[in-house]
Amino acid sequence: MTTPQEENALLPATRRALLHRIAVAQAEGRAPSLAAAVVRGGETVWTGARTSVDGHAPDSGVQYRIGSITKTFTAVLVMRLRDEGRLSLEDPLEKHLPGTSAGEATIAQLLAHTAGLAAESPGPWWERTPGTLRPALADVLGEDPLLHPGGRRFHYSNPGYTLLGALVEELRQEPWERVLRREVLEPLGLDRTGPDPVAPHAGGWAVHPWADVMLPEPVEDLGRMAAAGQLWSTTADLARFAVFLTRGDDRVLSADSVAEMRTPAAPPEPGDLAAGAGYGLGMQVQHWGGRRLVGHSGSLPGYLANLSIAVEDDVAAVVLANCTSGVSVSTVGADLVRIVAEAEPRIPEPWRPLPEADPAVLALTGPWYWGTSAFVLRMTAEGGVSVDPMGAPGRRSRFRAVGDGVWAGLDGYYAGETLRAVRGPDGTVTHLDLGSFVFTRTPYDPAAPVPGGVDEGGWRGLAQDA
Repeated sequence: MTTPQEENALLPATRRALLHRIAVAQAEGRAPSLAAAVVRGGETVWTGARTSVDGHAPDSGVQYRIGSITKTFTAVLVMRLRDEGRLSLEDPLEKHLPGTSAGEATIAQLLAHTAGLAAESPGPWWERTPGTLRPALADVLGEDPLLHPGGRRFHYSNPGYTLLGALVEELRQEPWERVLRREVLEPLGLDRTGPDPVAPHAGGWAVHPWADVMLPEPVEDLGRMAAAGQLWSTTADLARFAVFLTRGDDRVLSADSVAEMRTPAAPPEPGDLAAGAGYGLGMQVQHWGGRRLVGHSGSLPGYLANLSIAVEDDVAAVVLANCTSGVSVSTVGADLVRIVAEAEPRIPEPWRPLPEADPAVLALTGPWYWGTSAFVLRMTAEGGVSVDPMGAPGRRSRFRAVGDGVWAGLDGYYAGETLRAVRGPDGTVTHLDLGSFVFTRTPYDPAAPVPGGVDEGGWRGLAQDA
């Protein structure tokens, strides 16, 4: 029997493929330095770096600015407030943070970039100018911050996450940075993540597009806009953050809440739909080569960052570079995940029987029919069930038990819908009612209350049609 550490250890060929990928990215993207890490099975299994400086390369403790990955940290703080009952995601911002020009936007819309707010702050390029130029929320939002009707479309908004940071400060009565450190960074052991650089850290550079020369980029404190992009971090810290975003941590957020963050919550633009891209609650959702990736990318002048997680493969990648452009860190992150997932597929957990089985639920398992479409009901853990089409595409959902013979839909077409086992006068189950649809043990069972009734002549062949 192998240990978890032995199962997670990467093969030499895989490690070389990972190194080759980041070497190509650094060389072709002309990045002064590039650092990366891969996580599998809840632990970091590979780190690598390439640099333009001979004899030196950044290790997993060197800080880079991570730009908009900061938004995911801010979203975690908002979800904590939701889980504590301090707010509802459907609350308008005005209820908790009065006096802004975006008060009608709901908290969920701000998290998912569907509030209709402008993408950027008015005035000079906010990423390259001091935050003191925008001391108040009114300076961040401008006179007319709403460009689209709320909830209608996805429109990425940095000011929207500035508002969420202000919301955290209002409800906690503390600065955003202090709340973040106490509630997220310290519990998760992210000691090298914070709003300011702490040596060793990489300097930010702009690389000339047509010549192999560089220009240092300014490093500005973003002030009011910190919650949208201020943080510095390392590959080691972001690897630990990836584990949290995959599995949850009850000291910060439950597994169910981080799964909610990973679920698409915004209607994609046509181009995004074609590209398989979406957005959840503070997390990007993308499809690369048939694989679903969640996480976030980030950029500020002089820095590029990406965090990509394939939850189903239990593999994540972190990519950090200190250049303004040139490296597609999202593509590199997706490739690092792909290399590991394809070369060394996830070893499934051993099959184990359920600890116990309710005889009444067990009796419901097997084939059921919605009209003439065949479905199968299976038992799942903790008294739950699943309903799946049998041998054909169709609607499928998982359900959790909420009462005797009653289940609530967890996902798919029937998410939120109620499944009931309906019993006749003698106590036997006559049919299943799923959101008003009647499922019977045989197609159009005449003994069940099939809407519209069942023809008294029953099933017939062609010769009987007349």
